[in-house]
Amino acid sequence: MRRTFIALGLASSLLPGCGGAERFQSSAPPGGSATVTRSHGDASGFDRWMQGFRSRALAQGISAATFDRSLAGASYDAAIIARDRNQAEFTKPIWEYLDSAVGESRIANGRAALAQHGAVLDRIEARYGVEKEVVAAVWGLESSYGTFRGSTPVIPALATLAYDGRRGAFFEQQLIAALKIVQAGDVPPEGMTGSWAGAMGHTQFIPTSYLEHAVDFTGDGRRDIWSDDPSDALASTAAYLARSGWQRGQPWGVEVRLPAGFNMALAGKDTRRPARDWAAMGVAPAAGGALPDMGASSILLPAGARGPALLVGRNFTAISRYNAADSYVIGVGHLSDRLAGKGPFRQAWPRGDRPLSPDERRELQKLLTRRGFDTGGTDGKIGPNTLTALRRWQASVGITADGYASLEVLNRLRES
Repeated sequence: MRRTFIALGLASSLLPGCGGAERFQSSAPPGGSATVTRSHGDASGFDRWMQGFRSRALAQGISAATFDRSLAGASYDAAIIARDRNQAEFTKPIWEYLDSAVGESRIANGRAALAQHGAVLDRIEARYGVEKEVVAAVWGLESSYGTFRGSTPVIPALATLAYDGRRGAFFEQQLIAALKIVQAGDVPPEGMTGSWAGAMGHTQFIPTSYLEHAVDFTGDGRRDIWSDDPSDALASTAAYLARSGWQRGQPWGVEVRLPAGFNMALAGKDTRRPARDWAAMGVAPAAGGALPDMGASSILLPAGARGPALLVGRNFTAISRYNAADSYVIGVGHLSDRLAGKGPFRQAWPRGDRPLSPDERRELQKLLTRRGFDTGGTDGKIGPNTLTALRRWQASVGITADGYASLEVLNRLRES
């Protein structure tokens, strides 16, 4: 599945890092496509593009009847392009994100959803081996338990995005997949509604994901993720997580206490060790007891050394297949814990901090590189190279080498 970071899904407009924001790989559709690399910018060539796309769609098995019915009256929608162009870069710190993603109302509504749909969720858990609280947590973050599923007609929206060309190959792939869904009889074209970018249903699948993972749990012959009945959508989500390696009975992660003098260079997803190795170093659950066996596990410091420390393993990775943003995975995991009756994080978040702006992140990279700690570029993205460089610089000046890009660290760099 995918790894290209793009904003898809209704929930991505409601919560930073959520809702299909990074869910699928952008690649050219099989059998050829219009490989457009620049935006057309207006509607002048839409009808001509549609003629060419019709030929490509029919070559990939879409019937003329399905194509003509699904795209009858479709036209270029400038409002869709405006939304695609004007996606803000989220810079909220993780604790503000979690305040919304795992707020009291979302917890209360989730418990109500578990009570209302408990029987079907129990059956889904029994079949796919994914705990019902985890499935419910994805549902809660993606559409607020079905409250906000999106009402945009998906096929015309995808046609506009495919024609526009900025990510034309990806959206043409989604449009072909959407036509295959209609052709299979799962939903009529007018019933295929969702977000402006093509994410659909209770748990915001995009069309290629639907084709690969959606299931007919109710047995009515249709994989109906759009219905007011969430059964097929919730089962499809469980199937997705199961195929992504979910291990029943293991936590998504656990908050831990790090021992004094812990080597912060060991934090990060690149370092994976069994629980016994972490325990031998003095890492222990914040709530007490023994570390759970999650296979090869990593220590995460989502807010640096002053915030909560997490030990994460295979189930963290499984959720990340749904959405690769750490904030999203932590949101799903923590919401599932709260729905299961567990408490909030024990370690406080450093709420006095604020995230760096894109310009400040680029400045950080330039300053690190200038001081001999090469970040591999100055793109404003805090990736592995920047984290390594930042940790090396922190260690060189005698401060906690947690790789946390804070304003305090930037100011220290400016002054050094």
